Amino acid sequence: MISLENKVASSNFIRNIVVDDLQEGKVKEIITRFPPEPNGYLHIGHAKAIILNFELAHEFSGKANLRFDDTNPVKEDTEYVEAIKRDVQWLGFEWDGLFFASDYFEEMYNRAVLLIKKGKAYVDDLPAEEMRKLRGTLTEPGVDSPYRNRSVEENLDLLARMRQGEFKDGEKVLRAKIDMTSPNFNMRDPVLYRISHAHHHNTGDKWCIYPMYDFAHPLEDAIEGVTHSLCSLEFEDHRPLYDWVVSECEMEHVPRQYEFARLNLTNTVMSKRKLKLLVDEKVVDGWDDPRMPTIAGFRRRGFTPEAIRTFAREVGVARSNSIVDEKMLEHFIREDLKLKAPRTMAVLNPLKVVITNYPEGQVEMLDAEINPENPEMGNREIPFSREIYIEQDDFMENPPNKYFRLFPGNEVRLKNAYFIKCNDVVKDADGNVIEIHCTYDPETKSGSGFTGRKVKGTIHWVNASDAVPAEFRLYEPLIMDGEETEGTFLDNINPNSLEVLQGFVEQNMKDTQPQEKYQFFRHGYFNVDPKDTTEDKLVFNRIVSLKSSFELPKA
Repeated sequence: MISLENKVASSNFIRNIVVDDLQEGKVKEIITRFPPEPNGYLHIGHAKAIILNFELAHEFSGKANLRFDDTNPVKEDTEYVEAIKRDVQWLGFEWDGLFFASDYFEEMYNRAVLLIKKGKAYVDDLPAEEMRKLRGTLTEPGVDSPYRNRSVEENLDLLARMRQGEFKDGEKVLRAKIDMTSPNFNMRDPVLYRISHAHHHNTGDKWCIYPMYDFAHPLEDAIEGVTHSLCSLEFEDHRPLYDWVVSECEMEHVPRQYEFARLNLTNTVMSKRKLKLLVDEKVVDGWDDPRMPTIAGFRRRGFTPEAIRTFAREVGVARSNSIVDEKMLEHFIREDLKLKAPRTMAVLNPLKVVITNYPEGQVEMLDAEINPENPEMGNREIPFSREIYIEQDDFMENPPNKYFRLFPGNEVRLKNAYFIKCNDVVKDADGNVIEIHCTYDPETKSGSGFTGRKVKGTIHWVNASDAVPAEFRLYEPLIMDGEETEGTFLDNINPNSLEVLQGFVEQNMKDTQPQEKYQFFRHGYFNVDPKDTTEDKLVFNRIVSLKSSFELPKA
């Protein structure tokens, strides 16, 4: 559980409502809930909702529940249940109660019976398409179903037979009897129960009728004593139905629904349906692919819960939808890691360098800071010898003007080591440079106080004899132009969203563990992949590059 001590809560309209409700005595204790449907993995938008619900409740010494809205057995699975629990805990929260909508199926059924007895619900035999036609349009009122005036006794009998499995899927539904002329479509006799002969992950085959979300959700909140039911703006038009269900079902506790804007990121999709399509079509390596905007994907890529929590707080809670630049999230992971992540060197596109005047067989240990921005992390030792690897793009045989790295006749500094000067190149049969020969100046050792001359370029390297082979995965946005673009969704996949390189890291990285994070000189922040890393293979995911032009807006 994260501590909210000494945390200055940012004000927002929902928090203000909570403060007023407590001060006016409308509620004695704040109870919120995070109610995902277990039909997929959670994404970054859900993270905002989790953080809002849990932090709001805990700030005011209330309770926050985790509840699974598992009313659709066709799409739900225990895999998703367990993944959601992991995500909530990884973000730093523990729920006060763990509940399932399916825990209340009997109670919901009894409330449906009550509605029938009050003349507020009826069983309808209309096919789905015919029912849609009779609901009317935005400008025309709906028309009553021919089955709307069935007797209470007939409706009770039919509902009982629906429950007993006497009818096929889609053959009948239970509808609320509200107002087919209402300007709000949600109030035009919405469906409360449908038949589905499907195995449920929690209740097995006990039920073959399942409550609809708009019927089940308010009942769940009322049963659990939720005070503030927080949801996204698309449910604003559902609020009258929410209140109707709570009232007409005569629930003892009356929760209130409040809507806030969803989190939308640039070049990102926030639709579970589309995310599942990416997984099913094998566009990505599962729900936890580091390119996915799922919490599991961010975790595998190397983002920290601290960075995501800070990001969510900074985005805030608003009443109008907007799109947040993904670079804002990247800003917070840089800020979180800059004092935590050890600095080290990695060569992603290796080019061998032979230092011809360095003694053969000699290995020298050089001193380097682990994190210059956090001196308390201390120093590390780096082996240096006659043969090293540098980046291929740190050498050019015929460089342009203002190229300050290595080229024939030019001198550069090796990070934490010496000045070296390129004297010769070795090429393969196709004319490609495969090795360069240099000389070093022993007087120029880093940290020795040498001031005899200066060089404009500093490049990183690893010692060839003991460097550790590693795979590096570099990521770009998975979606090229955001969610709303021309053509089909899959047409907008970025073909360059993943680049895989084979290179080397420093010798001291040989025992690194999954999920450990590092800053590689000039390349960015990287995370040891927890899925594909083995004893024989190191895999690093780039979390984020080192720099960005993004700046937080000034308050």
